[in-house]
Amino acid sequence: MTITAKELREFTSKELGQKLYELKEELFRLNFRKVTNQLEDTSMIAKTKKNIARVLTVMRERESEEGASEK
Repeated sequence: MTITAKELREFTSKELGQKLYELKEELFRLNFRKVTNQLEDTSMIAKTKKNIARVLTVMRERESEEGASEK
């Protein structure tokens, strides 16, 4: 499941943190299944990594916006 950055920008900071946690857990489970040869679709690992990157990007955008507004 792919999440767009537009969808992520609608989340609150707390929801973004929770989503990041969920995605990291999912990545761990996928990697574990890959090592034990139970993962059929290995592209899910790359998709999950990209989703994590999207969440981190939105979080950093918010941090920079907050920093710019403080100056």
